[in-house]
Amino acid sequence: MGGSGTTIRFASPADAAAIAAIYAPVVAGTAISFEEEIPGEEEMGRRIGAILGPWPYLVAERGGRVVGYAYGSTYRPRAAYRWSAEVTCYVAADARRGGVGGALYSRLVPLLEAQGYRMAFAGITLPNDGSVALHERFGFTHIGTDPSAGHKLGRWWDVGRWARPLKDLGPNPPMPTPIDRLDPALVARILG
Repeated sequence: MGGSGTTIRFASPADAAAIAAIYAPVVAGTAISFEEEIPGEEEMGRRIGAILGPWPYLVAERGGRVVGYAYGSTYRPRAAYRWSAEVTCYVAADARRGGVGGALYSRLVPLLEAQGYRMAFAGITLPNDGSVALHERFGFTHIGTDPSAGHKLGRWWDVGRWARPLKDLGPNPPMPTPIDRLDPALVARILG
């Protein structure tokens, strides 16, 4: 259970419509996402299925309604990046500033640590004070900004980069463990 009656659980393809509904206004009316075509329920289901297994994909529920989601994913495709994760979090407009993002990250970050990832990275279209505050609250630090990285809604947008160490780097880290191979008791403890 998260704060304020929020339950955190793993997503499933059955959550695709709810997740698409949270994401659609972000795509349609903001530069928070650089996507320009709103992905529908079927595409969201495909994306959820592609992430689940190797990665944690979490949803936050309040009163039986999905109000946010967060997941880890591949940071970059080259082999040497396999110990790094990209993190993503979106919260429904009417649930923002209510602890949903924090409830999601308070589970996502420990799951990535338990999997053996060494670094987590986030890209944030600027300005976005809420996302910056969430990431910094969870130990992410600003490591640079890609100026004018994307053009959407008639203007150029900078993308800030944030990073957080997850585990000691060490010279020969073991391979990360896919989320579906972690000890279920450990996962249950993290999800609370």
